[in-house]
Amino acid sequence: MSALLELRDVEARYGPVQALRGVSLEVPEGAIVAVLGANGAGKTTTLRAVSGTVRRSGEILFAGKPLHGGPEATAKLGIAHVPEGRGTFVDLTVTENLRIGAYTRRDRGLRADIERMAGYFPWIHERGGQRAGTLSGGEQQMLALARALMSRPRLLMLDEPSLGLAPLVVREIFRLVRELNEKEGLAVLVVEQDARIALETAASAYVLEVGRVAVSGASADLREDEVVRRSYLGY
Repeated sequence: MSALLELRDVEARYGPVQALRGVSLEVPEGAIVAVLGANGAGKTTTLRAVSGTVRRSGEILFAGKPLHGGPEATAKLGIAHVPEGRGTFVDLTVTENLRIGAYTRRDRGLRADIERMAGYFPWIHERGGQRAGTLSGGEQQMLALARALMSRPRLLMLDEPSLGLAPLVVREIFRLVRELNEKEGLAVLVVEQDARIALETAASAYVLEVGRVAVSGASADLREDEVVRRSYLGY
């Protein structure tokens, strides 16, 4: 399976603090890949390096071509980034949030895509006119996911989708991620602290430690490796 996204020796800094130290990873076309690690390991910065919201060095390739520019440029190429904390527009309605998600497009398929999202998130129909800020935390996370999908991305990047949510809601979100991957062939790069559900969902994973890849491999192998579980995954 060919690589859709490749990071080669990527480094990133926040002022004097080096957050990434030569990170290399890849996301194959149509695959789900997880990035795991403790707080401060560099997980979120890895996604920010791809979307261009942090200064970086090294090489990032998307569909075999060098990736340059900031969030708008990467979005137009087909990369959707759902940041930590959901980031819905709380004063706008559900439908308005969805329309904003399609800002990179100029076609007439927006209504059809809202219907497509309602197929995955049935409550969108009945809540279309409701302000996003009045939704539950789980509904806001699902709206953020649906909004990202409105751009019809080739790669979806999710940053801590389980943050602050009840276990049942987390399982539903990861079920939807698997369904989108299986039905639409969507590639997913997910940063997640809940190693169990991430490894259940992803085909492969990278574990970061102080800005470096400490270990990587197939999720099934990482789940069975007792040393990896105890040292890096916390269970």
